[in-house]
Amino acid sequence: MSRLGIIAGGGALPAALAAADPDALCIAFAGAEVAVPEARIQRHRMEHLGALFSALRAAGVTRVVLAGAMSRPALDPAALDPVMTALAPRIMAAMQGGDDGLLRLVIAIFEEQGFAVTGAHDLLPDLTATPGLLTGPEPSDTARADIARARAILDALSPVDVGQGCVVASGLCLGVETLQGTDALLGFVAATPRHLRGRGGVLVKRPKLGQDLRVDMPAIGPATVQAAARAGLDGIAIAAGGVMLLDRPALLAAAEANGLFLLAEP
Repeated sequence: MSRLGIIAGGGALPAALAAADPDALCIAFAGAEVAVPEARIQRHRMEHLGALFSALRAAGVTRVVLAGAMSRPALDPAALDPVMTALAPRIMAAMQGGDDGLLRLVIAIFEEQGFAVTGAHDLLPDLTATPGLLTGPEPSDTARADIARARAILDALSPVDVGQGCVVASGLCLGVETLQGTDALLGFVAATPRHLRGRGGVLVKRPKLGQDLRVDMPAIGPATVQAAARAGLDGIAIAAGGVMLLDRPALLAAAEANGLFLLAEP
């Protein structure tokens, strides 16, 4: 069986993948904070992609999964190895656009180097949900209308590569997820005065239209639920099969404790 390489970023997902596959080679970039035990990590500089590809091949890796949050690096032009020097113009051009375009390029680069790129959800199928109400009360008619409104907003923004999350309350858009992420969006909603927003509302998390789900699949976890509760929302709606549920038991328990619904939509 081919060996897996885990390109690890922040959050719980890389650690879950590493625990599920003890033989996997775990890679993290210099300076990145990852939850995988340091003893299992091989560190590389972003400027030295040639060395990274060589290390993967030497370890027998044929498949890679990119997992966890990764920030856009500040590259040192003087430190680029020959492989990175050749790739730099394409990478720098992609970094001027949205995350989806950049991540598509990252996939293409790994594939050009002979590695198959797989999704975390393919390795851990329980990460995603089948359609249905996962926990909490049945969404009201108002909540379902807000879900439809948020979906329409996210679909409209997909062509410009912005946003995997949106909050709508009583038909009013209270915020759209941008580079700062879901926690920042929910913090912004929580700070919105009541007289402007009314009561309740729904967070909708979905992939962008046409998004390659092997990387950057939307995700929620217990902290998302807690932030949604602090923002006074009634629930969260996700795309079935298209959003990862991190630490699922704790996530569902948090939703139940806070009286929020969690709905997976087709």
